[in-house]
Amino acid sequence: MEIFFIRALQLIMALSLLVLIHEFGHFIFSRIFKVRVEKFYLFFDYKFSLFKWKPKNSDTEYGIGWLPLGGYCKISGMIDESMDTEQMKQPAQPYEFRAKPAYQRLLIMIGGVLFNFILALFIYSMILFTWGESYYDVQKATYGMEFNENAKAIGFVDGDILLRSGGDDLKKYDVDLLRKIIDEKNVTVMRGGQEVTIAIPEEFGLLDIGKETPFMQYRIPAVVDSILPGSVAALAGVQRGDSIVSIAGKSIDSWYKLMAALEEAKAAGNSSVNIAAIRGGEEVALTANVDSTYKLGVMPRELGYTPVVHEYSFFESFPAGVKYGCNVLKGYVSDFKYVFSSEGAKSVGMFGTIGSMFPSVWDWHRFWLMTAFLSIVLAFMNILPIPALDGGHVLFLLVEVITGRKPSDKFLEYAQMVGMIILLGLFLLATYNDITRFLF
Repeated sequence: MEIFFIRALQLIMALSLLVLIHEFGHFIFSRIFKVRVEKFYLFFDYKFSLFKWKPKNSDTEYGIGWLPLGGYCKISGMIDESMDTEQMKQPAQPYEFRAKPAYQRLLIMIGGVLFNFILALFIYSMILFTWGESYYDVQKATYGMEFNENAKAIGFVDGDILLRSGGDDLKKYDVDLLRKIIDEKNVTVMRGGQEVTIAIPEEFGLLDIGKETPFMQYRIPAVVDSILPGSVAALAGVQRGDSIVSIAGKSIDSWYKLMAALEEAKAAGNSSVNIAAIRGGEEVALTANVDSTYKLGVMPRELGYTPVVHEYSFFESFPAGVKYGCNVLKGYVSDFKYVFSSEGAKSVGMFGTIGSMFPSVWDWHRFWLMTAFLSIVLAFMNILPIPALDGGHVLFLLVEVITGRKPSDKFLEYAQMVGMIILLGLFLLATYNDITRFLF
């Protein structure tokens, strides 16, 4: 329950910030072009609001709604999610959105997306300035990488050291590295002292990397570095420096396989597990009486080599943050095509899915990384040419600019309704996926 509240709080904080910044983008451009903003709300205030305030001599009511599904900026003379068509029946006023030139309306509509993207770049810059960038060079991974079944099926072998893909050296293990390998359809690895090139099948895509276990991860030897006093391992006689070679009769050659063997023992319901370890060149046999968690209470040795660390000054962080953010956007756009596959549709999620992406313990570094990523996602999703989204309004404005003909209010009203139906369908799909993940 504590983990739930920690993730929920992070989700609310992040989305509240992103919604406020997004709507402020619309708000500030509206004010620049002297367009009246009737309401500026965090969350939706259907029937009533939790808080509202209208400054003296101001046309704008500020408030907080009770329905935490986003927020809105109600602009005079515009058909939006409020579906206020009565106002549109009146003659256009100079302060209304519809009375302004097309280029001003266009800037007002892209203001939210623009501000979300700028926010993401700023957050990434401050992350690099505060924490820098640290990663382990995959070419220097002494013990190589460990692979899941999908990776092994196309030719990878545990212990492979990644070298190159498409002629470019591989360095940092992240989703960009996986994209490069899949896009280039080949990767060169060091295996047993010799270079081996693995051909990636043409039909193999990012969705095929596997979900239950990582496609690859740094291989850690099953050597005990520290033992928790009074733990299962301590009571069983495990000692620091022991190299575990089997658990419950299952051969072990890495820390992840050790954890997998414990999970198998847990599934089998064994109350004790036999442990074989190499100590001082000799094999010792131990028996551990496990509890309900099936955790031994031991920690492995570190990878054994120094991570690459980049630190950035305040001014250096901004170009680095811009590059980082643009790369995240590029990768997200590249991966968006998978949404239209059957597996991609299953990956769509709502608050449950998004919340699970936040860390289970409070970590400001990971919180800001996740917030910046969501800001990128919000910007991209909002600019899609779907009626009811900013991108739908932008599409109609571009048509107006090109043709010189403004779509009728009735057409915009119907388009808004169609867009809201599409968004409702996506909302229901995402909620259904959340529920099925929770139940099954």
